[in-house]
Amino acid sequence: MNLGELAGEVCKKIFPILEEKFAGNHTSKIAICTLSSIDLLKEISQSNMMEKIAIVGRLLSENKGIDELIRFVNYNPGLNTIIVCGKEVTGHRTGHALFCLHKYGTDQNNRIINSTSPDPVLTVSKKEIIQFQNQVKLIDKIGEMHLPNITSLIQ
Repeated sequence: MNLGELAGEVCKKIFPILEEKFAGNHTSKIAICTLSSIDLLKEISQSNMMEKIAIVGRLLSENKGIDELIRFVNYNPGLNTIIVCGKEVTGHRTGHALFCLHKYGTDQNNRIINSTSPDPVLTVSKKEIIQFQNQVKLIDKIGEMHLPNITSLIQ
């Protein structure tokens, strides 16, 4: 286990966050990623917006989290849009890493090209990354915390 993984496990024990994702309308083609904004995640999950989106979830890491997001999207071929909003993860810049992955892919070491995150190394295959890049459009609303502004994007 590397230092980043160890720190992640320690954080899970000290600061347990139970809410990771909430399912909505399974026929929707839209997902929302709130990055580190747990309060925004809860607010969306308790709103009528859930009738219009497939899922809302958080993204806290530039490696395992993005791997999981890619697998989820690829397993759900009906998804075609992800709205990325909320507060960026301090130090990890997961939103930035996600947009770099979508635009540039990974290098020969499976490191996200142009990412400034500390450990943007993925375990998913190049084929899975290409499917993700081709399947979804990312909407950059990083920093947006106001629910009506996010809701207006899906109207």
